[in-house]
Amino acid sequence: MTRFELMSDQEKRVIKVDIASIIQGYAHGYFLMADDRSQLGWYTSRKRALIPLDQRFHYPKSLRRILNQDRFTVAIDRNFRGVCEGCANRDTTWISSDLMNVYLKLNHAGWAHSFETWQDGQLAGGILGIVIRGAFIGESMFYHVPDASKVAMVKLVEHLRQRNFILFDAQLQNPHLARFGAYLVNDKEYNNLLQKALARHCVFN
Repeated sequence: MTRFELMSDQEKRVIKVDIASIIQGYAHGYFLMADDRSQLGWYTSRKRALIPLDQRFHYPKSLRRILNQDRFTVAIDRNFRGVCEGCANRDTTWISSDLMNVYLKLNHAGWAHSFETWQDGQLAGGILGIVIRGAFIGESMFYHVPDASKVAMVKLVEHLRQRNFILFDAQLQNPHLARFGAYLVNDKEYNNLLQKALARHCVFN
């Protein structure tokens, strides 16, 4: 991973309050993370993980049975803060309190969204992301109930397909995402897809 260093304290403050600059950063292929000192910085990766929105997307048969049982319902932004808190609640997290505030401001401005699964009236899991035109940039996911985040992933892909999104950016590859068909692209491939996505007007919710 290569870090795009911030050059001054003034630019660090811009990260916290300037929504337009933050969206511009994401539109240029960067994403925000907090380091182990909770300092926000812009990051990028030479190999970007994408969730396919075509026939390459797949999931285990065991999950298909769970989907058929309708154990969960889905919602968008019903409890955005709860999804942020769920994503941040782990032993090692890149979602600092400052980044949490950024997400909340982005949500208020219509840029950040939570795609949620619910069970028996309780938030069960969800996916946090930034939406810019035809791109969904996944920031994190979590679950309180087993399989809730997996169901959220399947339902989110269906939602993005229905809305004609071009790009589902998962940022960094891991074994969990690979089970859904996540694949890696280089800088050039990613930027080409990102530009196509930014040229398409899509409505998330």
